[in-house]
Amino acid sequence: MRLLTLLTFLLVGTQFLGAQDKPHTDQSLYVVIGAFGVPRNAIEFTENATKQGYAARFELNPKRKLFYVYVLHTEDRKAAVAEAVRLQKQSPFPDTWVYQGLLGDNPQVVRITEAERKEVINKLEDKKPEGKTEVAIAATTSNETETKLQEPVEKPTPAASSAEKAGVRSFLFRITALADKDTLAGDVDVFDADGISKKRKAATYRGNDVVQVKSINKSGKMLLECEVFGYRKLQLPLNFNKPDSTEGVTLKGDLVTVPFELVRLQKGDKAIMFNVYFYKDAAIMRPESRYEVNSLLEMMNENPNYKIMIHGHTNGNAGGKIISMGSSKNFFQLTTDNKEGRGSAKKLSEERAILLKQFLIENKIAANRIQVKAWGGNQPIYDVDHPAAHANVRVEIEILED
Repeated sequence: MRLLTLLTFLLVGTQFLGAQDKPHTDQSLYVVIGAFGVPRNAIEFTENATKQGYAARFELNPKRKLFYVYVLHTEDRKAAVAEAVRLQKQSPFPDTWVYQGLLGDNPQVVRITEAERKEVINKLEDKKPEGKTEVAIAATTSNETETKLQEPVEKPTPAASSAEKAGVRSFLFRITALADKDTLAGDVDVFDADGISKKRKAATYRGNDVVQVKSINKSGKMLLECEVFGYRKLQLPLNFNKPDSTEGVTLKGDLVTVPFELVRLQKGDKAIMFNVYFYKDAAIMRPESRYEVNSLLEMMNENPNYKIMIHGHTNGNAGGKIISMGSSKNFFQLTTDNKEGRGSAKKLSEERAILLKQFLIENKIAANRIQVKAWGGNQPIYDVDHPAAHANVRVEIEILED
């Protein structure tokens, strides 16, 4: 599971904070290049777009439990249309679309008129006549031909039949909570299970949406794995060639539906908060940590008998500067009232664990339900000099009582 480098965190965090400077209103227009159910995927997509020179940012739409990656936030329709059509034709993001409204408040896909589309395309053609591609046209009830920018995540295209696409099937990985059948935002990892002693991840697909899954070997043997924070990891063996031979999996027409009903963590379980990130040398979380921290809060509220231990970890045991939260109690942003001191790596890991505890207490979770333990760099996932060593900087949640 690939995490981002510290430099990437700084870049993404700066962009995220910049996005907050402009008010988000019901007139806001977003030129969106991607949408994801898992924050780490949105972060990685944002990182890749940034490396290619695009001013990408992301925001959570809690209503749909998706993270939208966008490159323009404006109230100028003409500017949004121009940028969206340009990206469709001249960028690696041909599925770019435009959304309007407050994120989380039922934003709508914007329909672009043929006149608007032609105006933009004519300007593009004047600058670069070669490499033309057509934009999809859709008829409206007013008989005016308009362009609708397609959204691949929430409006999947009809699945191609097996005859049309050999070695590809349409899958729906339905991820829900077993207790209340609530839909959970998450991904499914696919591993090659064709007699290989060490499993190899072949692909990752988003949950609760129709996706096109490719065959990864001749035998069809694969292992599906789904892990959502706050829930136990669930693994499911499946044969791509005979998917409905696995209990619970259904095949209707060309669509394979695979249910993942996840159960909450139980006593003794420990889960890494992969999507909680900290500023360098600081016991202050980055803004993109909000989603998973709120998931922890939700888990504690749903399970009043839970008592947890928050484990703090660092990469290595070198001491140094420690930045702590100030009196403004801003858990997710560096501020002018931050406190600065020095201490050991163990002290930094402890303060980060305490920060999470303070967040829960501020949100009405009883203090006696939360313990903290500091490890410094004594329990690394990778060697200190490993390319993925940044993953050692983490917090873990252990269920002490349920």
